[in-house]
Amino acid sequence: MADELLEKIPEFRKDTDVKPQDEGFIDWTALTHVPTARNRREFLIIVGVAVVVVTTIEILIRAFQVPNYVLPAPSGIFNALVNNFETLLPHIGVTLQELVGGYLIGATIGILLAGVVTQAPLVEKIITPYIILLVTTPMLALVPLLVLRLGFGLEPRIVAVALAVGPMVMINSATGFRRTDLAKIALARSYGANTLQIFYKIRFPIALPMIIVGLMVGGIFGLLTAVGAEMVGGGVGLGSRLVYYSSLARMEAFFATILIIATIGITMYVIFFLIGKKWASWEA
Repeated sequence: MADELLEKIPEFRKDTDVKPQDEGFIDWTALTHVPTARNRREFLIIVGVAVVVVTTIEILIRAFQVPNYVLPAPSGIFNALVNNFETLLPHIGVTLQELVGGYLIGATIGILLAGVVTQAPLVEKIITPYIILLVTTPMLALVPLLVLRLGFGLEPRIVAVALAVGPMVMINSATGFRRTDLAKIALARSYGANTLQIFYKIRFPIALPMIIVGLMVGGIFGLLTAVGAEMVGGGVGLGSRLVYYSSLARMEAFFATILIIATIGITMYVIFFLIGKKWASWEA
């Protein structure tokens, strides 16, 4: 029997329920529990409020005659989006390529490291300082160094995205792996389950909500890093378009590009929200 089980024998009483272990300093599981419209009436209200907000902004900008180079009207942004979408399409593809490549690398390494550190405390003590360093260091500061080392292709930006995604996925996944209360592990060991069986039959299912949230947050951080890396050291991609349009004071096209970036981020959020609702809704 593991040492931690010997130190704490669970008591199955109503007044002494086993509490989950400390969840760590990052817990965004609420992101997968945001309430949505329950019926057509609520949906229409939500859409109506959005239309009112956009219309009000349009009216105020036109009434106060705000210059386009300061703040363009929503109608101008929409027109710029339609007119420039064909031009922006290749840059969208480049940004998505950087995001997907770096995301897959970072998320895979993050989940694997989370599984290792929760099973080997010594490994956790060794790599935790480096993970904290990666979390607190802006990856954009490393882009020029990565460009000098890897060249001006997509590789330095993919590496930057991976470095941004990996720690977020690892921290949230490790937090989820630690959520398993000792009573379940003790029961499994009493039936002869080994460490691997406990991991994929108990720890992993219980950790799934936090893993999904880690993947969601990591994806958003990865998108921001990809766009920022393109702004710092890239001639293609949506980030480079932001720099290009701002230098020419083409603010309608600038905000249209921001709208595309926001749409990509919202799409990622919706995908992981639906995944969390399907596979981790039991936590709510």
